[in-house]
Amino acid sequence: MAVPTCSHAPVSPVSRTDLEERERRFLSPLAQFSGATRGRVHREDPPTWRTQFQRDRDRVIHSRAFRRLEYKTQVFLNGTGDHLRTRLTHTMEVAAISRNIARALGLNEDLAETIALAHDLGHSPFGHTGEHRLNQLMKGHGGFEHNRQSLRVVEELERKYPRFTGLNLSWEVREGLSKHDPDFDLPARAARLDPYHQPSLEAQIANLSDEIAYYSHDLDDGLDHRLLDEKKLLAEVQVWAEAAAEVKQLFGVLPAESRRYYTIRQIIDQQVTDVVETTLRQVEAAGVTQVDEVRAWKKPLVSYSPTRKKANLDLRKYLYRNLYYNPVVAEPNRRAVRMLGEVFTAYLERPEEMGREARKQVARLGLHRAVCDYVASMTDRYVIQEHSRLFGLQLPR
Repeated sequence: MAVPTCSHAPVSPVSRTDLEERERRFLSPLAQFSGATRGRVHREDPPTWRTQFQRDRDRVIHSRAFRRLEYKTQVFLNGTGDHLRTRLTHTMEVAAISRNIARALGLNEDLAETIALAHDLGHSPFGHTGEHRLNQLMKGHGGFEHNRQSLRVVEELERKYPRFTGLNLSWEVREGLSKHDPDFDLPARAARLDPYHQPSLEAQIANLSDEIAYYSHDLDDGLDHRLLDEKKLLAEVQVWAEAAAEVKQLFGVLPAESRRYYTIRQIIDQQVTDVVETTLRQVEAAGVTQVDEVRAWKKPLVSYSPTRKKANLDLRKYLYRNLYYNPVVAEPNRRAVRMLGEVFTAYLERPEEMGREARKQVARLGLHRAVCDYVASMTDRYVIQEHSRLFGLQLPR
């Protein structure tokens, strides 16, 4: 029997221009098209088989700062549990949620994902307690804030390309990083990225996806570590009670592990659905028809409904009372952060103890900023190792 022949090759190459054409055909007019990027600080030939934003994503994933996220604390001190989130797993979860929301809204998934993957590149060791301590240590020297530091990482601190410092990411990705925390007073260089009030919808999605991820997954880690109790969550947290009721209606009585997993999954689904539906309503009410009109809008168009926003605020307060301030979490972090401060001070007094590349930056950046960049880049375990080397002490019990 003769084998039928095809009129075209079974596999044909898909070029960057083909991918850009797909975006124009299938994405919303409010999407940020990769073919319409405002470009990079340093000119480069365009990629052949990837869009500009896909190139950016790959550069973030292949950066040293991204790899170090595996050994940086999310909530629980890194290494205290095999199944607990790290800064890296959190980042990957944010990226997945970002893609889902962007896809549902017909926006550019690659851009939303890339901003999400890069949003914590500048995070300090030991989570937000480490960030707070670095900010104290840098008082009078420009302070420290991890969103600003993420922008410094991609613009300046990564050094792997022969013709420029940083990753030379596209304008739209850097815009998303500079606007990741809109309540923070951004440095002049980041503020100059655009004169508008808001970043792209994709950047707004990445920002809100960060919140969705840490709300739901901190609940998961807290339950796994037995610092949170399901009965109390049912009685005191509306977000949990609504999701648990939906799971019970769908599946009946489940074993404990499945019940917790599906409840948290349901929380994420409810959050995503609320964001998608609310955003569609707000975009329609605003009457925006192109991406620069989104940037000119004074408030974010990607958001929760007022009801969900209030429920999330109640959840946040509950997590602070019962998880983040719990001694089991707070005490190890407090001791670790004390070590971070002592390492920082030791470098100020003896800069020759820093790595060779960090020492080179002292003349250019000043001692405090060079030390801050070096310490902020460290993993949790490297801070502990450095403390042991400098002081001959182990982490106190």
